Formats: sequence, structure tokens, C-alpha cells
Amino acid sequence: MIVRKLRLKRGWSQEHLAELMGVSTRTIQRIERGQTKPSLETQKSLAAVFEVDIATFEPSIAMDSTGEPDMNTTNSNETTQEAEQVTKPKPAVETVSNEEAEAMEYVKGIKDFYGHLFFFVTFTVIFIFTGKISEMLIPWGAWALGLTIHGLQAFEIINLFKINWEKKMVEKRLKKKL
Repeated sequence: MIVRKLRLKRGWSQEHLAELMGVSTRTIQRIERGQTKPSLETQKSLAAVFEVDIATFEPSIAMDSTGEPDMNTTNSNETTQEAEQVTKPKPAVETVSNEEAEAMEYVKGIKDFYGHLFFFVTFTVIFIFTGKISEMLIPWGAWALGLTIHGLQAFEIINLFKINWEKKMVEKRLKKKL
């Protein structure tokens, strides 16, 4: 999520970031979705490109109650390089608040809906111009219904899955609270 936040802050596409880092666009997509933990080399590259501390991309950073990095917690890498880091000014560690994460997910949902709408309109126009709309009436109607439901969910007019649904399902599966 932090990579997406930093990328959006700068107005970069995933392709542009991948080019700057020398990795594939698919790698950026996987990192943003949380499918893979970036390697140390990738973390260094991300830190250099975004001009932030490498700790920004390390998930094991302890946060205090305000959401800031807890300076009382150290890991083994910090203790061995402590003398070097004292003399070098460190950039601030970027974080993603819950509100920012929710806003980014909301916008992603709307973007996905617009993509769905674009394909629907494109195929509708093709069906009309080829004269196949009468043959495609039932599948087209089902697609229109699906698009309508997708739009209502994207703009949060209806919520089939409430905000806590995923958490409840995970807790049910684990048979314990998270």
C-alpha cells in the first residue's frame, strides 16, 4: 500500500515506476497488491527512487500509538550500523494511515467500475453496428445488470459485503479473534 501511496503522490504510473527501478510492471503490481514482499535489492531501489528511508518498505517496523515509527524499538541491523546512521540525516519513514488505505481502495473500485463500463459501452456499440444486438439481448441484459450492480457497489450505494465482512470471515475460519 505504501508503494501505491508514494507512486500516486508523484503522479507516476506503474509502468513509469517500473522503468525507473529497472523491474517489470508486474513486479510493481505484485508489490502494490501485497502478493510478494520486495527483496532487499528492490527495497533499496524503491527507497532511492522515492527518496525515502529503506525502513519505509520493511513491514517489521514497530509503530507507536501515533502511527510514527517507534524509536525505542531496534532491530539487529540498526544496532550494527548505529554509528554510521547518527552522522547521516535520515529521510522520514512514510506510512499509510487507515483512512488513506480506505480511500485508495475506494478509488481503485471506482477505477475498476469505469473500466468495466468502458468495455460494456464498446461492445454495445459493436453489437449495434454489426446488427447482432437482437441475438445478444439476453447476455447483454445480464451484463447490463452486472454492470449496474458493480456501479452501485463501487460508489457504495449498496454494500453486499460490509466493511467488517472480510475480517469476520477470517476470524470464523481461524476460530479466533484477529
